[in-house]
Amino acid sequence: MQLILSILILAVTALVVYAIVRSGPRRAAPQLPASRPYQPVPPAEAPALHWSDDGHFLTEVVIESKFQPVLKQLAGGAQRYLATLVPDDANPYEYTAVTVFIEGQWVGQLSPKAALKLRSLLALRELKGKPSTCDAMIKGGNEWQGKQLSWFVVLDIEPLE
Repeated sequence: MQLILSILILAVTALVVYAIVRSGPRRAAPQLPASRPYQPVPPAEAPALHWSDDGHFLTEVVIESKFQPVLKQLAGGAQRYLATLVPDDANPYEYTAVTVFIEGQWVGQLSPKAALKLRSLLALRELKGKPSTCDAMIKGGNEWQGKQLSWFVVLDIEPLE
């Protein structure tokens, strides 16, 4: 009889603990914008730092097809541009995003791995979250076998991957 009572107490205790753990605070799912896609804005503050890799242009910006018209428009101008790199904490899709602007227009972002490295380099310089700049070039857009190639952006910043 004592054994049955002990097993019953143990089972009830286990059920109570399970119910407590199961009913703990629930985290709300992040709310993504429903009506409009995310659109970052250029920073209002002045860049804190200018990066340079002595003209090597080895870091490529992640470009989506939606940026092609902007890049085509920009590519008609200067050979080199000033790119602004902004740690984008407001981005609802990528919490480590670093957004790239040229002449105030959003042209893409760094890859997740490159963004993490840039953020850590900024933190080492006590510039966490601050915008910075580097030289950029827009390449591509040529015709090959009757088709127009995509435009892409390369940055004069040390390789981040």
